[in-house]
Amino acid sequence: MHTVFDSRACHLGEGALWHPQRRMLFWFDILGQRLLGRGEGGAYEAQLGEIHSAAAWIDRDHLLLASETGLWRFHIDSRCSVRLAQIEADERATRSNDGRADPWGGFWISTMGKGAEPGAGAIYRYRQGKLARLRAGLTIPNSICFAPDRGHAYFSDTVRRMLWRWSLDGDGWPAGEPVLWKDFAQEGLNPDGAVTDAAGAVWVAHWGAACVNRYGPDGRCLESRRLPVPQPSCPALGEGRLFVTTAQQGLAQDALAAYPLSGQTFDLGAVAHGRQEPAFIP
Repeated sequence: MHTVFDSRACHLGEGALWHPQRRMLFWFDILGQRLLGRGEGGAYEAQLGEIHSAAAWIDRDHLLLASETGLWRFHIDSRCSVRLAQIEADERATRSNDGRADPWGGFWISTMGKGAEPGAGAIYRYRQGKLARLRAGLTIPNSICFAPDRGHAYFSDTVRRMLWRWSLDGDGWPAGEPVLWKDFAQEGLNPDGAVTDAAGAVWVAHWGAACVNRYGPDGRCLESRRLPVPQPSCPALGEGRLFVTTAQQGLAQDALAAYPLSGQTFDLGAVAHGRQEPAFIP
């Protein structure tokens, strides 16, 4: 089952996040440089002035936003931002991409080349005022999410069609090297955004395949939710439901005519193991 949750079309919808205190879904139109939202109070929109792509909730009034130049504490109602950290601010050829708060109150954020240049991407972690680069040499780093038992993180490189699992220490820092968890190449699937549920399964949006799939901890596909558009980008869990952003980017005019709902945000229905995303702790 799927319904349109919000009909505002995004050229590149991304970064879906459920805010539990506001009972709102927030997401980005990356190339449109805007933050969108919808909840009990209706629709929300903020123009941001540069590319933004990922967020975490801090409290009722604030979000952490990741942009092409850094991380920002953003006041939802006033739309004012205060920069917390610079990330590749002097590198105009890159931008932020996928990101998510970790269970320790930190935030992981990836970067990539604006033209998806090979090897231009990286993954960073920001916690307690410290920014550390965790991984470099990636092209389109995606699927950042965390096991509910805090044992490991996940990330992918979409163009390589691979998703890795990375063991974490007691403070949430990587321990050792990441291990390949799922190779989607044989299935021809492109892993984009991902989120874990309370049972430890991983929901992955597959760009180009019109689906969001749920995988068990062993990598086996447990469930598939279909969409009426080809390019789902980022799932989010909120109050027992599954939401997903989508994109128009790269679709020719005939494809847009065939899939007119492309770029809209969808509610894919109830899930059995929903859980709340952790807050970022400044």
